[in-house]
Amino acid sequence: MILFFNEIKYVRANMNDKKSYQTNKYFSSIGLGCVTFGREIDWKTSFAIMDFARSRGVTFFDTAASYGNGASETIIGDWLIKQQPEGESIMVATKILPPYTPSNIRQSVHQSLKRLRTPFIDVLYLHRWDPDIESISTLEELHHLVQEGKVRVIGASNFNAAQLNHVLQKQISHRLTYFQTIQNNNNLAVSDVNDEIRDICRQYNIAIVTYSPLGAGFLTGKYHEGATSGTRFSLIPGHQAIYFNEHAFNRLAKLQAVSLNTGYSPSYLALAWALHQQGISSVLVGGRSIDNLEMALSALNFDSLKIFSELESIS
Repeated sequence: MILFFNEIKYVRANMNDKKSYQTNKYFSSIGLGCVTFGREIDWKTSFAIMDFARSRGVTFFDTAASYGNGASETIIGDWLIKQQPEGESIMVATKILPPYTPSNIRQSVHQSLKRLRTPFIDVLYLHRWDPDIESISTLEELHHLVQEGKVRVIGASNFNAAQLNHVLQKQISHRLTYFQTIQNNNNLAVSDVNDEIRDICRQYNIAIVTYSPLGAGFLTGKYHEGATSGTRFSLIPGHQAIYFNEHAFNRLAKLQAVSLNTGYSPSYLALAWALHQQGISSVLVGGRSIDNLEMALSALNFDSLKIFSELESIS
């Protein structure tokens, strides 16, 4: 299995500063989504998944302070200490929630560093849009954290194009460290990565990371009868508002029809489609076992424009 990598440089100050902390960390084409760690799976299973990921060349792990109320970060930190990946080969991203006041940002970063047991955070995402982001003092605090070496790269998660561009212009006009990556939902049923976002990211050399290639399990077809107890959609009811609509179910029906005609499972085709979208630096794949990750590694080698076009041949 050959994985393709996208280099990300750790910019010290602003877009005109050519210095960088180091340039040897990469977004692997498949990233390990760690949302289930400590919430749906235990330490032992989480460790097994991380061990498997590293053995197969997956070097980008993604978590958030809110995942399991910090449990996911803690498990990753324990794994990093125990396994001691050589040469800082694993790049870890985490996310913080509002309020995005300078004091809360600094406190949140401190808490994440403590749980991750690392001296710095490779990639720090603002988990979602909030009006606090428009404050120059907030953007200056993010800039200071990068200058101090506590954070290497800052990014935005779940921003639309207008929000992303608005913040970028403020960061650039004030000569502050600006977003180098965005992380948004992107799958065959629901996508928050449009042409406008792609254009902005091309213009400013921003890496696009996507998550939920299976639509939190929606594209497996297991939610035809609604959200049963213990499933992701029952644990996070907000998913239902996103996926339980006519458009998403029509896309699922198309996926299932193509699956039936080709012999490939819906999950395999959905993963392959997400992994072969242009301009994407990394696709996050998670789950409760190594099965999804193993399937994604296989789907990385599947590339059929005919099948992908057929999957998309519905409004």
